[in-house]
Order: sequence, then structure tokens, then C-alpha cells
Amino acid sequence: MTDTSWQPDLNNYPGPKYLALTRALREAIRCGDLEPGSQLPTVRDLAWVLHVTPGTVSRAYQLATQEGLLAATVGRGTFVAARAPRLGPTQSLFQERDLKSEPWLVDLRSPQLPDVGQGVAFSEAMARIGSGLDAAWLDYPSQRGEAPLRAAICTWLSDRVLGPLTAEDIALTHGGQNGLMLVFLCCLRGDRPVILTEDLAYPGIRHAARLARAEVVGVEIDAQGMIPAALEAACRRHGAQILVLTPEAQNPTATRMGVARRAEIAEIARRYDLQILEDDCYSVAESTLPSLRALAPERTWYVGSLSKSVSAALRFGYVVCPTGMGEAGRLTAQHGFFALARPVSDLCLDLLESGAAQELRRKVQAEFAERLQAVVNALGTFDLSWQPGLPFVWLPLPSGWRASTFARTAEAEGVLVRQADEYALIHGRAPHALRIAVAGAIPRDRFDAALATLARLLSRPPSDMAV
Repeated sequence: MTDTSWQPDLNNYPGPKYLALTRALREAIRCGDLEPGSQLPTVRDLAWVLHVTPGTVSRAYQLATQEGLLAATVGRGTFVAARAPRLGPTQSLFQERDLKSEPWLVDLRSPQLPDVGQGVAFSEAMARIGSGLDAAWLDYPSQRGEAPLRAAICTWLSDRVLGPLTAEDIALTHGGQNGLMLVFLCCLRGDRPVILTEDLAYPGIRHAARLARAEVVGVEIDAQGMIPAALEAACRRHGAQILVLTPEAQNPTATRMGVARRAEIAEIARRYDLQILEDDCYSVAESTLPSLRALAPERTWYVGSLSKSVSAALRFGYVVCPTGMGEAGRLTAQHGFFALARPVSDLCLDLLESGAAQELRRKVQAEFAERLQAVVNALGTFDLSWQPGLPFVWLPLPSGWRASTFARTAEAEGVLVRQADEYALIHGRAPHALRIAVAGAIPRDRFDAALATLARLLSRPPSDMAV
């Protein structure tokens, strides 16, 4: 029988309406207001009752189904699922959206690399690789065979202050997200380990933690990143094992941690025997500041990739392990996937050794710098946080705007932005703020027009909005 009495008040939940409805469903099921086996109203019926679009209800139902809360049966409807344990991931890492069917939208949610000749460079590299194929391509790849590529990564990282570093300190991964998982697998122990991270953080951290059966606890941040006193209090309270940080380019707030703060964080990690995961996948063009890996080489795992500087399609990343832990990192990778696929590893080695990767990175950074200047010119009169070399900015909204309302209004005018709610942990609170990407793949005239639209909306907040 369809449960028509359940009518949640979505105003009780911050953020986009589809996420608000997902949370309302989750709470109603867990507290028993919606019993297992209850049939939910149709998408259109619930949309009518809640005064939202059918698309909003459809997205919420889809998310709740992915979490195992609902079960959808073709021809019968959507039901509250039985309370049985569900194995594996329960939510998509990213909510994909097919913009080919919505070509009028300009997507400023995630940085997109500009086309600076990657296709030509990859084609030339693959031609060189193809001319030298031999019987080794018939066998499994090996960690030993990746030694030249690990040495090339050492050269690639020469613009970073990482402390003592050799090819033996490096483990290669299938992108930065895979790097996070590798570190978690190396370091976490026990039935319910705890990971500490910034209270506004890259969503992939909590998804990787869920796979590792770990709990993520947010630690308060300020204009320099994580607050040492808050970190120490969390260490005393939770007995955590790993600290995940983005000191160079905090995602999403674009802040940079100073040297004194880094040193204080490293000392607290030593005091409480925390392993540090230093995420530098989003990174400034170059840095002369000592990394956490340089300050605490005995406990810091430095994760990076080529996704944000050369091509996301490569799915190639690396972990600079703590001193003496490189073999442990590579053994963990070997147990997971033997080694990188030869087409990927050989292509990346050629790009690095030929200098093509470095040239592509230089061109990408130049294009991002030009577009970042356009963002600052268009939105700089507002409370904008940014760094030279970063492909995103952080914008606390003017008084009168709520993040969810602004995102819906911007989408109605053809611009997609990402609000702070998407970076908040499950029990955290998000400010009314946006992360706006410097999207290099969008034609420049459309990019500039989208910025003009955002500037116009920001300057005209709803006069009747309570804040």
C-alpha cells in the first residue's frame, strides 16, 4: 500500500532540494516513520505534494536506491527496502549529468582541462611505443618494471619541497582516488578506524573511507586550513589513525597553509602517532614551501596525479611514501592490481621522458591563469578566495543569498556551480558559499558570459531572503 501520509518539510534541510529529500528519506526510514515494504508515492505525485520538480524527486529516489534504502521495481513502483546489510559502496562518487541533452548549460562545477594539444602528444607517444612492442606485452605487468616510471616521477616532482626522495619511495596508482585508497589500506587497522580531515573536504575522501570501513571526523578550519588546537582536541577524543590534509590548495576553500602552521600540524601528528595523507592533486604551479612530507618524512604519504595538469583520461597517479615505506606501498598496490596496465605506464613514461608532459602542463597552467584572471575580474568585488595557479575559486555568498537558492537560480539562467554543502561531512554544517571552477574546456565567450551572469545574480540578492 502506498504511504501517502509522509510529507517531509524540506526547509529543515540545507542544500539542494534533491539532497534535502534524500536526507529526509534516510531519516524517516531509520527512525521507522517509513516501514520496510512501504510503497512510496510516484515521482509526479510526491513532486506535486512537495512543490518541487519531478526531476528533484527522481534524483532523490535514485540516490536513496543507491544507498540501499529504497528498491525500485519496474511496473510496480518504489518501495522501502528490507533492512538487510548491503555490501560495497552505497553512493556514487559523483552525480553524473549528461549535458549533451542540456547544451545551453555552462558547467562550472569541476575544472576541465583545456585542449592544448593532448591528443596530438598522446598520438605521437603511442606511435613511438607501438614501434617497440615486444613479448613483454604478453605477460603481467610488474612493480619492478615500473622503476623507470617511478624515477621519471621524481623528476616531475622536482618543483616541490618533499624532503629526501628516490624512486624507491614511490608507488604508482590508477589516479589520485586510487592513491587515497592505497594509503588507507596501508595504514588503517581495526574494525572501525577513524580518519581526520578538514570539515570542508573533497568528497572522495569520505567515499574512500567508507570502502575502508573507516569513520571520517571533520576538524575545524580557518583562513590557513586546519586549526592545530582543534586537531589536538580531535586526536584526544577519537584516537584517529590517519590525518588527511590539503595544505597547498585546500579544496574547496582555496586557502594555503603557512610554514609555521604546517610545522605545528606535523608535531601534533608525531605526538599522537598519526599517519599524514598529504593530498596535492590540486596544486599551485610550483611551491617553495616545505611540504608536510618534508617536515615529517617518517609518517607522510604524499598523493598526486596527472589528472589536473595533463589529462584526467590517463587515470595515472602516484604516492610518495614515508621514508622506508615505499616497498610497503608497492606491495599493497601489487596485491590490488599487480601493477599499472602497460599501455598506461608506457604512455606516461614516454610523455615524461620526452618532455611532452611538462610542456602540456605549462600550456594548461597558462590557459588556467588567463581564465582565473577573468574570474577575478568578473567576481573580485565579492568576497573571493583564490590562488595563482589554482583552477577554482571559493566564494562566500553576499548577505541575502542561500547557497541552495543561488545554485538553483544560476542553473535556471544556464550556469552550474557547486555549493559548499557538497563538501561538508555527513554531520557537518556548510556555509552559504560556492566553489566555482575555472573550466578550460568551455569556449571563452560562453565562459565569460557565465561569469557575467554570476556577477549579476550576486549583486541582486533576493530582498525577502532571511539569513
